[in-house]
Amino acid sequence: MKKRVLLKDIAEKVGVSTSLVSYVLNHQLEDRISKKTAEKIRRTAAELNYQPNQIAKSLKSNKTQTIGLIVADISNPFSSSIARIIEDEAKKHGYTVIFGSADESTKKSSNLIEVLLSRQVDGFIIAPPAGFEKQLIALQNQDVPFVLIDRYFPGLNMNYVVIDNFDTSFNAVTHLIKNGYQHIGMLNYTSKLPHLQDRSKGYWEALKKAGRKKDRSSYVEINEAKIKTEVPSAIEKLLHKKNPIDALFFSTNNLAIEGLSFIRKAGIEVPGDLAVICFDQTNAYDLFASSITYIQQPLLEMGQNAVQLLLASMDDRDLVKETVLRSKLIKHNSSKRRA
Repeated sequence: MKKRVLLKDIAEKVGVSTSLVSYVLNHQLEDRISKKTAEKIRRTAAELNYQPNQIAKSLKSNKTQTIGLIVADISNPFSSSIARIIEDEAKKHGYTVIFGSADESTKKSSNLIEVLLSRQVDGFIIAPPAGFEKQLIALQNQDVPFVLIDRYFPGLNMNYVVIDNFDTSFNAVTHLIKNGYQHIGMLNYTSKLPHLQDRSKGYWEALKKAGRKKDRSSYVEINEAKIKTEVPSAIEKLLHKKNPIDALFFSTNNLAIEGLSFIRKAGIEVPGDLAVICFDQTNAYDLFASSITYIQQPLLEMGQNAVQLLLASMDDRDLVKETVLRSKLIKHNSSKRRA
């Protein structure tokens, strides 16, 4: 059996102390160690195929250096992008991320938390499903550090990192109004999640501020499980109702992808027949003939903030910080001003 490489083996080969090797490999005192020496230690550790003893390390620090990440659906471009950012940021601080998809299920979310707690993760970053308040309160009562990301629950005193969904939707719809569109529709999910409700509130407020008459038939909620049938049907109805829409705001990227697919197949010209704004960015927009106006969420800032806030809350269990970030409307041809 091959002998396990120890810190002292690296120290002897480099010609430094064992403690210095430990500092470098554990990312400690980096500002007091020369870059040349640190690089030589890391290179030697890689050459010797050094593997840290995580069990001994966790026993000594009472930490496993792992974070549990629970997202809605890792196949969704938003979830996969934010997961990668969180993984990269956690790695900078010496942490490994274990993640799972909850599929908007409270039961699956609870099961994932139980499994990850059995793995002794040091804390969680969670995109919670609707109706998950009691489980979060229970987790808080167990003194388990966690940060909510992308979503929050009003009235719960918890750490979270989100965007201003109301303001984001308000600005998107206002952009369409200023560009001359008279009948603006919106597709949103049927959901009690506050961030989606905030998007619909921003839509209605923009129309109200512009003096537009409230037309509830221009706002359609989609059952997420029936997205492939309900989105095409909704767009058809919106385009052929008494006052047909001339612009459409999609509240999520999945709704946008399904909607744009139908629009292309139906031969609907964008923005000639219908202007479009989509929430969030995805490479799928590149396949569309007209460049798509979309809302750019600050994913990098969101992911990095979530990791940093979680690590801070591990050291200070009384810390509660509500971080609200701003998004940006990226304007392209799909919402250009009407002639």
